[in-house]
Amino acid sequence: MWQTVEFGAAHEGRPGVLLADGTEPKPVYFDTGSSGHMHQSSDWWIYDGTLRAPLATHLRASCACGWRGESHYPLDWDQVDRRSPDLFDTTGFEEDWDQHIQDVEARATPVPEDLATLIEHIERRLGNLAGDAPLAALRAISRLEHAITDAGRRAAFHAETDTGDGSAIGPGLGLPEREARQRLLRYTLHH
Repeated sequence: MWQTVEFGAAHEGRPGVLLADGTEPKPVYFDTGSSGHMHQSSDWWIYDGTLRAPLATHLRASCACGWRGESHYPLDWDQVDRRSPDLFDTTGFEEDWDQHIQDVEARATPVPEDLATLIEHIERRLGNLAGDAPLAALRAISRLEHAITDAGRRAAFHAETDTGDGSAIGPGLGLPEREARQRLLRYTLHH
């Protein structure tokens, strides 16, 4: 699974599978036999044609937001180590997903460059300070938390007010609408 810090699970990427007919299969269910709960999985290596799972013939990048990569990569099951499928080279799919994330970032409202640079500097400085002077780091973090809480609440209020029906919030944050609404609510209710 691939994630970015900013978008998290809303844009979590992974290799996706395609069957010979070009369709994307549904999750595979596993009966563990001892409970009413059936485990399900859509991990690409599950679709190897065994235990009633469909046989995947191609892989492509996929994202939790619903995006699917256009490039289809043939899947040679002889090249997959069944005991360690996570060692299979997924570089091409991840590059396709990276391009998707770059497209999402390009459509999102930009963070001013000076602020982005300052945030990167603060992250590095706090990381170093946490090892060198952890109590000083904790004091700085406390101040930042208060500043973020206050600014987050105001930004969420103004975002709601400025966008009218709110339809621009998701694209502006680079998130699906549901996740964008949850982020606004989190900042609005954060105390």
